[in-house]
Amino acid sequence: MSMQTSRRDFLKTSTIAGVGFMVGAGNSVKIARASALQGLAIAGIGVGGKGASDITQAGFYGKVVAICDVDRKTLESKAKEFPGCKTYTNYKDLYAEMMDKIDAVTVSTPDHMHTIITAEALKNGKHAYTQKPLTRTIGEARYLGYLAKKYGVCTQMGNQGSTLDAMRRCVAQIKAGVIGEIKAVHIWTNRPIWAQGPNRAETMEKFIAKTKAEEEDEEVANELIDEKKKQVEAAFKNLDWDAWIGVAPKREFWPGIYHSFQWRGWWDFGSGSLGDMACHTANMPYGACDLKFPTEVVAESSGHDFDSFPASSKIWFQFPATENRGAIEVTWFDAKTKPEASLFEEYGIKNPTDSGAIIIGDKGVAYSPDDYAQRYQLLAKGGDPLKEIDGVEWRKAPEDEHSGDFDARNKLEWVTAISENKPELCWSNFPNFAGPLTETILLGNLAVWAAPKAGERGETIKWDAKKLQVTNLAELKTPGVAELVRPEYQNGYEKIDWSFIDET
Repeated sequence: MSMQTSRRDFLKTSTIAGVGFMVGAGNSVKIARASALQGLAIAGIGVGGKGASDITQAGFYGKVVAICDVDRKTLESKAKEFPGCKTYTNYKDLYAEMMDKIDAVTVSTPDHMHTIITAEALKNGKHAYTQKPLTRTIGEARYLGYLAKKYGVCTQMGNQGSTLDAMRRCVAQIKAGVIGEIKAVHIWTNRPIWAQGPNRAETMEKFIAKTKAEEEDEEVANELIDEKKKQVEAAFKNLDWDAWIGVAPKREFWPGIYHSFQWRGWWDFGSGSLGDMACHTANMPYGACDLKFPTEVVAESSGHDFDSFPASSKIWFQFPATENRGAIEVTWFDAKTKPEASLFEEYGIKNPTDSGAIIIGDKGVAYSPDDYAQRYQLLAKGGDPLKEIDGVEWRKAPEDEHSGDFDARNKLEWVTAISENKPELCWSNFPNFAGPLTETILLGNLAVWAAPKAGERGETIKWDAKKLQVTNLAELKTPGVAELVRPEYQNGYEKIDWSFIDET
């Protein structure tokens, strides 16, 4: 018997008291509880930033046996939390030594490395918890969903609001018709809170030229250049830059603009404001309004250079009619912009927040004033509350002593699914929810890419979701659109065989 088979047998027979999901009506919902899966061996890849809490919380439900981070200081610090765990700066080394000794992974790296790292785990029958957005590009999201389904593993994306009772109840109420027929959706965020905008790339050659041009005293200029070289070298020595670059095109390291947090604003590494927050803020509207398979999207931006994302953007998505609603438009706002004040006034909403969502129906609206739908209001015109529909069923996520933190609760739902061997128990599993949600969201970035001129609406992207194709690609003047659908990995990494799309 292989080690992988024996570990699976162990996990399937491990006891979790009260595991499972109860479906209830209104507030009469039984609570599912779970205890730790002490036999679950977990590896954490990317353990700084959000990855720090991801692997800590995963450790509530299993044993952390290996961690990986390209930043040696981060790795050393986090290793103290898990005595005896193996440490690596390159995920390839971790997999080579530990693949047959682990059952599950958390992946909390920059967006561009999510797919390559997660895919290898899935192919080896490992369960995966991968941060949002699930991937950097649209095709990668479909790919991870395909692999998760093919290998029958339990997956969850890190949009932790998915396990909130309020979010799930709001989705159920809207689907039941509490606000009537859906007419439009607006979603907005305060992001970016990191640098974005054109002409931000730095190199030593560029720094030297700028310093010599600005400093007349040659000796002073040389001192500034030498000091900068020392600063770069000091930051560089703690970082496995080749592992950080991974599948992206090579570029020169420069402290403070890529690692650790600023990568979100670069097209090669992140997915901008939309990728960072829409998996949270659009989570409730997506579930409530069935926001799959958009057919067109167009954007307006503050301008970008095809290297760094724009400082701000507005995106319009067109969705065709479904069995449950008519055709609708969904509008995305970032950089603290939001719908017209008159919309909020019409429904008695005062002081709308800088991040939130509003779904407009013919009977009223559902308004969430935060990124996770922790709170929501159902309002008629004038501001009178709408009465929730009695008897509407919704599925409650499991709870335990850690789940007062809904981020930990998201991990609990994941390990519950692992214990029950039921991948579908995860709300944000890759094939059914996280993958399609990410596809919808990232389509907006195609439109932003095609809107590089400041203040001008860009080219309209026409989309065939089933085939993952831009149907008007030949007509577009914007270069590089196809690469944001099906990326080509660099630096010798295994490339995706896109023929799987015919099977999905």
